[in-house]
Amino acid sequence: MSIFRNKSALVEADKALPGRETPGFAVPADNIVLGTPQTAPAPEGFAEVWFGTGCFWGTEEIFWQIPGVYTTAVGYAGGYTPYPTYEEVCSGQTGHTEAVRVVFDPAKVSFEDLLKVFWESHDPTQGMRQGNDLGSQYRSAIYYTSPDQLPAIESTRATYQPAIKARGYNDITTEVAPATTFYYAEPYHQQYLKKNPNGYRCHSNTGVPFPKV
Repeated sequence: MSIFRNKSALVEADKALPGRETPGFAVPADNIVLGTPQTAPAPEGFAEVWFGTGCFWGTEEIFWQIPGVYTTAVGYAGGYTPYPTYEEVCSGQTGHTEAVRVVFDPAKVSFEDLLKVFWESHDPTQGMRQGNDLGSQYRSAIYYTSPDQLPAIESTRATYQPAIKARGYNDITTEVAPATTFYYAEPYHQQYLKKNPNGYRCHSNTGVPFPKV
């Protein structure tokens, strides 16, 4: 139980693992599903957001299927340790959550529509876990790359909260914060479910649809 408590509480910055000054591995330049650059800056006129909905394998698979999404990649965000490894993140001592970088074309898919998928695709009320996956690295999170994205995040959260509450769920615990640094995960994690079609998917969604407004 003490191990679970430690992993389920955000580590303090001065107690986080030190990490490293440079990446410990090279990340493939392209997304093998979409055939687009996955580590390059978003093209001009495109937008970017980072989502955390638990295990990033299944999260990435959900978003790469959405028309208008230009590229996706998995990594670690929201914490303190620079260039962490997967094992370090899973220790709960980096402060990071598993996240998916989503770059999209606003002319083809709206940010609001992506947010609806985000809210519906997991249980945003579980705090430091998602289903049977326990720990701060599985917390629900949205990291916005522009202040212009914040009103839509707050508006959709306010719309979804009473809908999910009416089904017996608790308050939404999703972390909402400005994007800082996205640390790409190891190559084998990128588009993992394309490489391993029968791999693990944590889709602990509530089944509560986003209300029509």
